[in-house]
Amino acid sequence: MNGSQMLTDRVSDERAWRASSIDDATAWSYPLSEDCLSSFECIIRDAQRQSRPITEIIRPSASLNGCSEYLQPVSNALNFGRGFAIVERVPVERYAIEEGLSMYWLIGQCLGIPMEQNIEGTLLYNVRDTGQNVAQGARFSVTNAESSFHNDNSFGELLPNLVGLLCLHTAKSGGQSQLISGYTLHNELLENHPDTLETLYQLFCFDRRGQVTVGESPTSQFPIFQWSEGELTLRYLHYYIQVGHERADKTLTADQRRALEVVEGLLCRADFRVEFNLQPGQMLFTNNRWVLHNRTAFKDYPDPERRRHYVRLWLQQHG
Repeated sequence: MNGSQMLTDRVSDERAWRASSIDDATAWSYPLSEDCLSSFECIIRDAQRQSRPITEIIRPSASLNGCSEYLQPVSNALNFGRGFAIVERVPVERYAIEEGLSMYWLIGQCLGIPMEQNIEGTLLYNVRDTGQNVAQGARFSVTNAESSFHNDNSFGELLPNLVGLLCLHTAKSGGQSQLISGYTLHNELLENHPDTLETLYQLFCFDRRGQVTVGESPTSQFPIFQWSEGELTLRYLHYYIQVGHERADKTLTADQRRALEVVEGLLCRADFRVEFNLQPGQMLFTNNRWVLHNRTAFKDYPDPERRRHYVRLWLQQHG
């Protein structure tokens, strides 16, 4: 074991939702008020006059107090409720792309503190197919392949609290968003696969997808489940675990292989997940500590201007 205490009680609050028990889909959406949009526009115009890059725009807390309060239900849903929310919406049809991204950047700052997403220090990360191949070391975010259920930076030392996705363009077909509650997964394992659950609290190897500096190990080790201070933390991406054990030259044990097979089987269950398609301007935010997300495979338009394009934010909680 890795020293983590195991959660041995079933969680029955709204975090442990299933497709049949979650609140109505209309409740997942949180519209932005015109007052908020106007406040953001003023900040963006001021930044443009000063020629400040998007990622150097800092939200002035005084002028955004109203917007922060307006987004408080979003924060509550992310941290204490279902673990995800759709914010409606950046009106991308009336903004230049830089203005739309600036607004998204400000909304993200109302919910958390942006963090770097790779060793290059990227804060606003483009999620689109670049023709790369996962089998050759690429991250799923730059391919059109199904990502499989996971949480972001599962291989990294610092796990983002929240992940944001702004939809700019949708795919020609596919690319659906799917979410599963880690609490529901844990409940199912506790009830029907307790031995497997114990294994999942032990250390597994994760491939770090080249996100290393000179001298660092290409793999990391974390338990898939951790329970601490009343919160469940989940680190998972099946393919990265498989490659991680190969690269670390640590063959998965029979118990580990069985545990991963059980998890993968549960993640295929339609009654565990919700699914939807984002539309341009919509922003999806998820609690990255215990909500697993998947993007189905997609086919793109031939026209580069119409190709699927999302922009990702990783956020840490405000202090």
